[in-house]
This record gives sequence, C-alpha cells and structure tokens, in this order.
Amino acid sequence: MLFHRERAINYMREYGLDVLIATSPVNITYFTDYFCWIDPLFKEYMMVPGASSNLAQAYAVFPLEGEPALVVNPLFAVNAEELWVKDLHIFGSAGLDDSLPAGDIPQQLLRFQDLLQAQHGNATATDALLSILKQRGLTGARIGLEMEGLPQETNDQINRALPGAALRNCADLIRIIRMVKSAEEIQRLTRSAEINEQAAMESLAMARPGLSVSEMAAHYRTKAAEQGADFDHFAFGVRGLGMTTETNYALAEDDVLYVDFGCIYRQCFSDSGTTLAMRELSAALSERHAALRACMDAGGEALRPGAKASAAADAMVETLHDRGITASFPHGHGVGLEVRDYPIIVPDNGLRVKDDCVDLPSDLILEEDMVLNLEAPLFMPGVGSLHIEESYVVTAQGSRPLIEQSRRQPVVIGQ
Repeated sequence: MLFHRERAINYMREYGLDVLIATSPVNITYFTDYFCWIDPLFKEYMMVPGASSNLAQAYAVFPLEGEPALVVNPLFAVNAEELWVKDLHIFGSAGLDDSLPAGDIPQQLLRFQDLLQAQHGNATATDALLSILKQRGLTGARIGLEMEGLPQETNDQINRALPGAALRNCADLIRIIRMVKSAEEIQRLTRSAEINEQAAMESLAMARPGLSVSEMAAHYRTKAAEQGADFDHFAFGVRGLGMTTETNYALAEDDVLYVDFGCIYRQCFSDSGTTLAMRELSAALSERHAALRACMDAGGEALRPGAKASAAADAMVETLHDRGITASFPHGHGVGLEVRDYPIIVPDNGLRVKDDCVDLPSDLILEEDMVLNLEAPLFMPGVGSLHIEESYVVTAQGSRPLIEQSRRQPVVIGQ
C-alpha cells in the first residue's frame, strides 16, 4: 500500500486523534490506493450548470481503531476492486437500468452489484461520511479533517452534524505523514524514475539541428506510455531565456539547453533533468557545468537523517557562490503522489508548517525513506541554459541514488 500506516498511527497518537479523514483526491489515493482519473477534474458545474466549481466530493476514513473506509461515487466504485481497503460506501443513485435480466458477472465483481443495489440512505458523499462516523461510534471523537480545499458549506455541514466532536484541520499533518515513503511507494517511484530516464534519454538522442523540440517531447510521451506511464512534463530552455513546454522551437547548431522531464507511474511522479548540448561545451560553459555538478554533490552529501532540509540547500548555494555563480536557484523537494512533496529543500525562510495539529518549522528535518530531488539550473540569455536534476532516497547512513542517472556530463549530440 502507498499509505504509511505505522507512521500515521504514531502521529495520531502524538496529536491525540481518533480518526483521520482525507477529502482531496490525492490524499484519498494515499490513504486507500483508490484512483479514478476524473476525480481531480470533475467540478459540480460540469453536471449541474450554474453550480459551483467545487470538485465532486469523496472521502477516505482512517480510524485509530478499526478498519478504514472509503466513500466514492457509485458509478466509480468498481475502481476499488483491488484495494486493501474493503469497507466501501456510496451515495446517491447509480442510475442502473434493471429492466433486462441480469447477465453473468465475474465472482470478484458480485460485491459491487450488491453494493449498488443495496439501500443506503446517503444522498451525498458527506451523508455517507457522517453515517460511517455514526456506525463507528466516532460522532464525539477527536477528528483530524483535511479542511484545505474542502468547501466551506461542506465543512459547516460536518460541524453542525458533529457538535460533540473535536474537529481539527489536518491538511499539513497529512503532508508530514506523506514525507516518508512506504516500501510500496518507493517501489513505484523507482519504476517511475526508470521509465522516465529511459524515455528521456531515447528522446534526447534524436536531437539534431532543425529538429523541433516538440518532436522529442512527442517521442518521450510515446515511450513513457509504452511502459505504462502517463505524461507529466517535458520542458526545455530556449536560448537561455527560461523554460517552456509550448513552442515549436527548432534546435540550432550551437544550442545548449536546460531539459526537464517527468512521468507518472501508478500515481507516483518522476522528475529529472539534464543539459542537452548540440556540440562540445565551450570552456566557459564547461566550467559552469562543473560548478553545477559540484553543487549537486555537495547537496547530496548533506542528505542524511536528522539534518535540516536547509543544510542541503545551503551547501548547494555555498558551492556555487564559491565558484562565482550567484544567478542560480539550486534547491530540492520531495517527490511522491505529487511532483513536489514536503520537504522543500531551500534556505530556511522562517515560516512554519502549521494546521490545527502540527506546528513545525518549515525547515523540516530529513528522515530515512524520504525520496528527494535536488536540482541546479543556470540560464544565460543568448548563450544557453544548463541543468542537473537527480533523485535520492535518504538512508540510515546518508542517501543513495533512487536509480542510476548519468549527470556527470551533459548529453552531447554525436557522443
């Protein structure tokens, strides 16, 4: 499972919570492994013209005692066939046409037929959630509710229905739980990174003067899809003027380009990058690329349990400054079910990660089994752009590469 159950339980005990409730699509996936492509996209007005732009609501419920539960739209319930969470609840009507005699249904799907035909009394997803809490004896519990992004009217409804409960926003607590990856999530992230690397390197090998970068991006999409991944991004620098994904820029003989790419495998993101050079780098650019490499090495050395996230960022910045480079933003971030998870590896900004449960410095402490990216870009107008981005797993001793990524030198065409 993606969910780091033990970590969640430890935090629930620390903050005195009886139950955690996820309300956003990404965290419902994290809690249960449930995923439906339309959940992050479908807004109320798309079915009811004149309604709000709120996402259609669903819930995942994880109690400290007892089994977890999932609330989903009845027509999407079959997406839950292979989940480890078995307590499935629906709401509204599936709108099934029962006028014809039922045909054969595979054994493993019979429970969904029973679910869709059963009387439940839940007009909305929130009704189903409140029913679960009542059935579990949690109407007066200490409840961690992901309130960030939850419509105010829905939040108000839950508060009115649970006057005896202690409701606390736990949006940042869930982010903190998600920082450290389960074994399953690390496996998926590893495979995502492998697909990403293979598809990207094959695509960059196509480069030649006159080729549209969009053709390389299209090839990347195809190769990622062939290995079971969805496209996320393929960005590149244009003459040192920043990055883009939306032009038909054709490669020139003297181009040196920032390239950044990523895909999604079983809901887990990959994110990486390198430098594409159409010919050997000049001495000045080679010197700057070597500085970025030293910067990345310094950051990687600083990734170890117990260290602050800023330690890696500070080491990267200091290394570049020692080499005379100040117009760069070397940094890092977690990667997981979102392309950027906590921790964010930047110099300490003095802010706090704070909800009704946690109150922590934003300069978070690194922990074993975090999956982190470090990246160092450099944009030089009219000259070109350089980039290095790599993925790491924090270990008990320090860190290791998530996968093998060749980033000591740029990808040079013809070599």
